[in-house]
Amino acid sequence: MGQGQLRDGVGTVAMYERSFSMKRSDVDARSVAVIGMACRLPGASAPDELWALLRDAVDTTSETPRDRYDVDALHSPEPRQGRIAARRGGYLEQMADFDAEFFGMSATEATELDPQQRLLLMTTWDALEDAGQRPDRLAGSRAAVFVGNTRADHLELALRRGPETVTAAQLNNFRSLLAARLSHFFDLRGPSVVVDTACSSSLVAVHQAVQSLRCGESPLAIAAGVNLALRPDEGLVLTHAGGMAGDGRSKFGDASADGYSPSDAVAVVVLKRLQDAIADGDRIRAVIQGSAVSNDGRTSDSVLNPSLQGQLDVLRWAYEDAGIDPADVDYVEAHGSGQPALDPLELRALGEVCGAGRPADRPLLVGSVKTNIGHAEAAGGLAGLIKAVLCLEHGQVPASLNVTTPNPNVPWDSLPLTLPSTLQDLPALDRPAVAGVSGQGSSALNAHIVLRQADTPRVRTEPPADEGPYLLAISAHSEAALADLAAAYARHLRPGGAGQAHCLRDICYSAATRRTHHAHRMAVVGRTHEELAAALTGAPGMTGHPLSAVAAAYVAGEEPSWPSVFGEPGRFVPLPGYPWQTRRYWPGEEPAAADGDDLAGWVLREHARTGFDDGSSLTDIGIDSLAKLRIVVELAKRCHQEVDPEELGRLRTVGELRQWTRTLEAAAR
Repeated sequence: MGQGQLRDGVGTVAMYERSFSMKRSDVDARSVAVIGMACRLPGASAPDELWALLRDAVDTTSETPRDRYDVDALHSPEPRQGRIAARRGGYLEQMADFDAEFFGMSATEATELDPQQRLLLMTTWDALEDAGQRPDRLAGSRAAVFVGNTRADHLELALRRGPETVTAAQLNNFRSLLAARLSHFFDLRGPSVVVDTACSSSLVAVHQAVQSLRCGESPLAIAAGVNLALRPDEGLVLTHAGGMAGDGRSKFGDASADGYSPSDAVAVVVLKRLQDAIADGDRIRAVIQGSAVSNDGRTSDSVLNPSLQGQLDVLRWAYEDAGIDPADVDYVEAHGSGQPALDPLELRALGEVCGAGRPADRPLLVGSVKTNIGHAEAAGGLAGLIKAVLCLEHGQVPASLNVTTPNPNVPWDSLPLTLPSTLQDLPALDRPAVAGVSGQGSSALNAHIVLRQADTPRVRTEPPADEGPYLLAISAHSEAALADLAAAYARHLRPGGAGQAHCLRDICYSAATRRTHHAHRMAVVGRTHEELAAALTGAPGMTGHPLSAVAAAYVAGEEPSWPSVFGEPGRFVPLPGYPWQTRRYWPGEEPAAADGDDLAGWVLREHARTGFDDGSSLTDIGIDSLAKLRIVVELAKRCHQEVDPEELGRLRTVGELRQWTRTLEAAAR
């Protein structure tokens, strides 16, 4: 076959016929399960919160916060060089907040570290909890990490403060460490890659994760996207190029579409080969049946201009890879950024590929999460994928916002697709629902992921009351976090809580076997949801039962034999997430005092990585020889006197440090 034949697609029909006739067993052998998800998006700190705002058609964009940049000084309603078109976008609240102690960081380390890395650490932990994957059991495995990202704003801002402010600590903020930070903390030994293909980055990360799983390179993969817009530079460039929406809203498919609204996002999914997930008893939220990436090549006028052919290619290749007839696709989460040049091409490509052979009474539903939260750039594709999974789980497609007058450059009458203006049910068919997720980058790199609805899990009926009682074991990194977690479990178990939908045995089994067991622990025994909820909040628990002894041993730090406690394995069910104990860490700001205002309190607050008491070893809490060198310099500045590094080097415990700093303070008076 010659190049011309390949370019024109001759032979494609035969390939399609072969791929569409793939047996379900063959498809499942290549498919990948989405077993966990977590996100931090404008207006939503978790997938459940995202679904609520999507269902209610909420626009979460807002005025640009002053801690990003001075929008008053830069905004101009008329696009011009050196000015920014929009006053608003999609922004994360508390984007500087972090649980430093949980991750073994001092206040100084947390302040210096890019908040993208901090948020990615917490969100990845959330996703692993959602997936029921214990990090201690993943440690040392060949699990893979793929992170889509394009920004290093925190590093750029630090370097702009002048040469005298540049320190070796900035090495930690190079973008290549976004994935490496996760691999290091969780001790994952497989591929660890940062993907930058502009706005398609996080979907390309998903595609690479799928390939890693399919070829057996990794047993589990984490795919993520992170984007924090801390400076206006990109907005200035896009305004001058005509790509920034004047009202700060993405208007996908509307005649008034004038560009995109920039947005923050952190999004993480945990992936495993479908057959492995089934064998391991994982909760399968959706199935990735196929994926593809493509470059536009020279099918457009320039590398920055979108290409219809490029989009047609990636759609056809993705559905061929999935073994799915595009006419069977029920919903597509579009790239949908609201770009006047790109929207018509994307909709036309979807209509052409997914419209062939489609029944007239079942138009393709197309929407974009960017109309709710803005365009999260490198993380935007994963935000869309999480939305698509939620649509499949709930069997509904939310409204795509900001459409008043359909774009006249789209031939709506000839395209078998529609943008839902209200919450719509997915069609009830004799097969699982199918969704696609698209992403396009200014790198001319396109990506498309094909999802199908997960099979309905077998629902366990509540066992007879005489099969109880059950032991609920929970733990946290600190006493404060444990108290918060106990309260969250009590809400989960009480009437109206999400736990009421699940068998009590499965809840207790999941907490025991699918969650990390930290140092601070609580264990309660009861026969009903209400009994456990009451015990968690202070009511007298059940005593005199053999499980009471197991509970006491667990609280004392022992690891019970859970198979002996529960017998037959239970079903993994959703549980309350870890209650982060966050504080704000930002350059130039002093973290809120947590250990007094004396000199020792300041040193410990800035440099201790864990909890401590006066008997704690300085080395054990993270104050090693390198940290001591930094402390000497900092103390000399604060005390306005020479500090002997050998004196500090001889100190071994927190108590000795307190006594020594009191001597320094007395000498400085």
